Amino acid sequence: MTLLKPTRREILKLAAMAPAFALPGAVRAQLGAPDAPNPGHFRFTLGDMRITILSDGFFSLPADGLGVNAPRDEVQAFLEKHYLSPTDGYSHTNHLLVEAGDAKVLVDVGSGNRFMPSVGRLISNMEDAGVDPSEITHVVITHAHPDHIWGIRDDFDEPLFPDAQYFIGQAEHDYWMQDDLVNKVAAEDQQFVLGAVNSITAEGLEWTLLGNDDEIVPGVRVIDTPGHTPGHMSVVVESGGKQLMALGDAMSHAYTNFAHPDWYNNFDADGEQTVATRLRLLDMAAADRISILGYHFPFPGVGHVLREDDSYRFIPALWQFTE
Repeated sequence: MTLLKPTRREILKLAAMAPAFALPGAVRAQLGAPDAPNPGHFRFTLGDMRITILSDGFFSLPADGLGVNAPRDEVQAFLEKHYLSPTDGYSHTNHLLVEAGDAKVLVDVGSGNRFMPSVGRLISNMEDAGVDPSEITHVVITHAHPDHIWGIRDDFDEPLFPDAQYFIGQAEHDYWMQDDLVNKVAAEDQQFVLGAVNSITAEGLEWTLLGNDDEIVPGVRVIDTPGHTPGHMSVVVESGGKQLMALGDAMSHAYTNFAHPDWYNNFDADGEQTVATRLRLLDMAAADRISILGYHFPFPGVGHVLREDDSYRFIPALWQFTE
């Protein structure tokens, strides 16, 4: 059976059309868009650490990029069952900010104004949360896709966080920076390569290259989670005997990735490796009761993994108000 998938060129064309991709109310449990902005941040604690989830906005892409190795009618039926559009996917963008002692560690930098018009809100949401961008001490990049790294520069092409130390995986860096990669990929992928290279080589940046289990600051380390990109890494935060994993795009859907962990997406560079990595993460989180953060999960994207026979379920974390 031939599976039709949109190319990255088609995705970029569609990007220019968002926000026309608003989902019909019927498939979203009758919830309409707000008439005023909702807060773009969410706070909690993990042991002695202060955690803030910051939104960079949202974007929509065709839902036929989901589960491309599964029968299309099965994927569409699954989405409809879960009150999701079978045609349009709606993705949030949830950034992790860890405050540990004097360190303020930010995971990924969003899209800036270089990707879609509905993203690029990280700095404004950070300021609304009372966080001064100039105080960020460490920036960790999970991978070099547009919505995770293209916001690394401001409108004057200067680093957005000029006093921070910048970190990226060695394998991820080496993949995007290999000689003449832009001419080795398909034409529709070339803008992604150029964007990654321009972001990594932005003037004023000095990178520390990471390997599996390398530590950023005490209690914050990275682990290899390849598949979505060749050198994708996730971030593990640990304090007071509690752990949180910021998954980046190692897991990108709060429903399909759990109920059908063997399904992969058209934007996963290596589908089989993506699935193997996902199963390892799901087993780890369920067995050790590790909290997770999904970058594209419904905001704020924090929750737990429940194992159910051969599948899993995402359990959103309980919001808590101040005492």
